[in-house]
Amino acid sequence: MGLEEAPSGFLLTTIEDLAGYLRKASVWPVTFGLACCAIEMMAAGASRFDLSRFGMEVFRASPRQADLMIVAGRVSQKMAPVVRQVYDQMSEPKWVLSMGVCASSGGMFNNYAIVQGVDHIVPVDVYLPGCPPRPEMLINAILALHQHIQDAPLGVNRREAAAAAEAAALEATPTFELKGLLR
Repeated sequence: MGLEEAPSGFLLTTIEDLAGYLRKASVWPVTFGLACCAIEMMAAGASRFDLSRFGMEVFRASPRQADLMIVAGRVSQKMAPVVRQVYDQMSEPKWVLSMGVCASSGGMFNNYAIVQGVDHIVPVDVYLPGCPPRPEMLINAILALHQHIQDAPLGVNRREAAAAAEAAALEATPTFELKGLLR
């Protein structure tokens, strides 16, 4: 029986496509709001914007129950090890969304106390610009992440791709070198 002889209504797909579809519909974020962007993240979970349409209504308090970290706001040097520890405790597969210009590039805080981009600590899958980004922008970034999750490979191929991306992100040189308050 060939493909053209299949009965109508017969669903044809691959295991990777089916698993990607199921994984994108069950993303659970971890609570990680650091600054003013966290207010917009909370608003996205409220009834007006309703993240529960995507199965994300409950922000997990434990990283072991979550697979998405939304870094909302500026990351200080003291908070950087905590961000990495929470990321390491999350279950595989895991994704990171950098929300706001402060989390993505340090924003207006160009000093020694703020990490100039969370991608120096953890590998980031989606960057969300804005100061602060609106809840609609967060939902759009989550939809982009859903597409990324659905297209991601399974098994060993995913682990190799994630390890290569993380190694490249952590070895990247900063865009500038801080040498004190006077440059």
